[in-house]
Amino acid sequence: MTNRYKIRQNLISIGDDFWIENEEGKKVFKIDGKVLRIRKTLVFEDAKGKKLAQIQERLLTIKDTMVVEDANGKDIATIKKALISPFRDKWDVKVKNGPDLDVQGNILDHEYTVKQGREKVAEISKKWFRLTDTYGVEIEDGQNDILILAIAVAVDMMAHDSKEDKKRKKEKDEKKDR
Repeated sequence: MTNRYKIRQNLISIGDDFWIENEEGKKVFKIDGKVLRIRKTLVFEDAKGKKLAQIQERLLTIKDTMVVEDANGKDIATIKKALISPFRDKWDVKVKNGPDLDVQGNILDHEYTVKQGREKVAEISKKWFRLTDTYGVEIEDGQNDILILAIAVAVDMMAHDSKEDKKRKKEKDEKKDR
């Protein structure tokens, strides 16, 4: 059996705020994007506002890197952008006290698979929803749902931010050429 979640980014709020709903549509987790900070910081909370984890961008690294911390601020996973190709992306996830994970997918279709070795442990997909900025995460039994959901949000941010950075760079280069 699997657990299914729906992640919806709140476009009206200041910062990156996400509500995560279960299959029944009940809001079970909130990702609160903290603004006015040098680096991106997202606080993962339960529906009552209790901090469960935190996702932080690591500055001064060569590759895009985000770290997932537990409620006490201890690192539990590091997510690094790995392979760069035009239509597929890959992230390596180093889990502190568990097996490492790989996330691979297609940026354009927003379809990603999370694997532990050759075994699929989760799927991140926009195909289940028509709304923009909404995607589903299906997690296999026996996995740490909070960790997988935090990875899904971090990957979404890194993929989206790198597309935005490329777009800004292209616009900047076009202005220089004029």
